[in-house]
Amino acid sequence: MSVLSQTPKQFLSEETEFYLSGPAGRLQVVTSTPKLDVENITAIICHPHPVYGGTLKNKVVTTLNRAFKEMGIRTVRFNFRGVAKSEGEYDHAVGEVDDLYAVLRWVQQVRPHDQIWLAGFSFGTYIATKVATQIVPAQLVCVAPAVEHFDFANLPPITCPLLVVQGDADEVVPPKLVYDWVASLSPKPTLIRLAGASHFFHGRLLELREQLISVLHAE
Repeated sequence: MSVLSQTPKQFLSEETEFYLSGPAGRLQVVTSTPKLDVENITAIICHPHPVYGGTLKNKVVTTLNRAFKEMGIRTVRFNFRGVAKSEGEYDHAVGEVDDLYAVLRWVQQVRPHDQIWLAGFSFGTYIATKVATQIVPAQLVCVAPAVEHFDFANLPPITCPLLVVQGDADEVVPPKLVYDWVASLSPKPTLIRLAGASHFFHGRLLELREQLISVLHAE
């Protein structure tokens, strides 16, 4: 049997939008397949806060998506419940964890031999990190983690490799709180500090992508 014939239809084209059955109704999902599909890795990316306009089309989320694709990694983005075409309503970072688990189970079903990476931006970092403490993915990537707004301190230990990216001029999450959180963790995460970068990395998205690729390739 060829590798192509074993590939789920959702990963046969460069980008595919479809729906999964989630705990609060259907979830809108977009898969992306790199031109050079060289890694047995699928990265699931979680978007920022649903109440404040966060979607799978967020620019930082799509930057993560591009970085992973350039590394030869398949990606899965999805809208949390109540966002765009996903059914349900915002559930204060509780039901959103269940949404991620639903997407994760699908990936494990259709790509059972892939390593799982979890990634998130802002609100999405809390969801990804909470699940990462339970399933221990091969890599966790947190961009501008929302440590001021969600209870990262009382999560179980993070034992997987962790990369944190933080802008020094973040106007939403105080950078010092992020650096203090990083310093409290064991094993120590890898930290990328982008001097002068805002929460949404305005004008710095290309640099963000290049930094992600450089550091993740080295790990």
